[in-house]
Amino acid sequence: MQRSFLSNTLLCAAAAVCAAIVTTNAQAFDGIVEKQVFNLPAYTTVNGQVIKGVRIGYETYGRLNAARDNVILINHFITGTSHAAGRYAASDAAPGYWDTIIGAGLPIDTDRFFVIATDALANPNRASATVVSTGPASIDAATGKPYGPRFPVLAARDTVEVQKALLDSLGIRTLYAVAGASAGAWMSVEWASAYPERVQRLVSIVGPGVDSPAYAIAKMSSWGAAVKLDPNWANGDYHGKAEPLAGMTQAMRLVTLDALSFAWADKAFGQKWADPGKNPGEAATNQFAVDATLEKIGEARAKGMDANSWLYTLKALQLPSAKPERIKARSLFVGISSDQIFPPLLSKRAVEILKAQGTPAEYVEMNSPNGHADALGATIGLAGPAIASLLTK
Repeated sequence: MQRSFLSNTLLCAAAAVCAAIVTTNAQAFDGIVEKQVFNLPAYTTVNGQVIKGVRIGYETYGRLNAARDNVILINHFITGTSHAAGRYAASDAAPGYWDTIIGAGLPIDTDRFFVIATDALANPNRASATVVSTGPASIDAATGKPYGPRFPVLAARDTVEVQKALLDSLGIRTLYAVAGASAGAWMSVEWASAYPERVQRLVSIVGPGVDSPAYAIAKMSSWGAAVKLDPNWANGDYHGKAEPLAGMTQAMRLVTLDALSFAWADKAFGQKWADPGKNPGEAATNQFAVDATLEKIGEARAKGMDANSWLYTLKALQLPSAKPERIKARSLFVGISSDQIFPPLLSKRAVEILKAQGTPAEYVEMNSPNGHADALGATIGLAGPAIASLLTK
């Protein structure tokens, strides 16, 4: 049954996955997937700090060929996980966020490709039983307590290096493609720059381009500000005490709003009151429906997240090391017309930069009124033909 526009967009915001139903000529990935764990005895960060017992979670779809050269690496969005396709159990309510483009006969064709999706280091979704990424919420063996703010600062490159170690352990030396949306696009560009000899193709969906702008850095800081203002954050030393839920709620409220659009808000709510009997114009505490809804979504998302891991994730994205001149991969940049986080002009500029240096690159725009979040669910199907085309070149 087709859900209402309001139901779809609220589910999209709450889970960062659009629930709208689209028609396709191929079946989505319908297999049961297993979350696997990759362990490193020790890892030295790009800033020279040693972390012992590093691990990340990952899942795979399709089969690795004998030459081990049919691999596509997927990087997730900022509040996401490695769960890009399929279900962990037949009873799961929803599949992975890119299920409409990963599967047999789909743009990322699992009959052809071996797809690996990993969690980033310091993944903030600590309430999920399938998220095991090492980060500030992990136990420091030296103290028996969570690292908290004593965990080393991570850069975007650190996740790339741990992913590389995973691939090396599997005997994989070449990536047919690396792909991701939003923060995942950022990480994919990082990969193409760090290891140009290993990455053949790059798919960047609603990302900041190839040169992280100051605006994107400021955006990450704005998403962490409310956490730091929450007294319960206690400069990061809150583990074992009351957590900064109020600050995380406001952070997730802002992320949700930024990921949507003017059209979404106006069509779903307009100037409706949260309570028909409480006029917002008569009391400061009376809310509009859009505010009350975003507050509920923010609180629901915040309850599953670790605040320090969230702040570390934001910091890592502020510390990219990608250099456009190092990128050699044939590239596809996809924007969304209504994106308020990373407007299409950033992807267009990336294509211009790469073309100017002789690197093959193209831009495709998805026309959607609902904003950035539409790249994290069924609407990504609009970019399917362009993705499929790149993967045949």
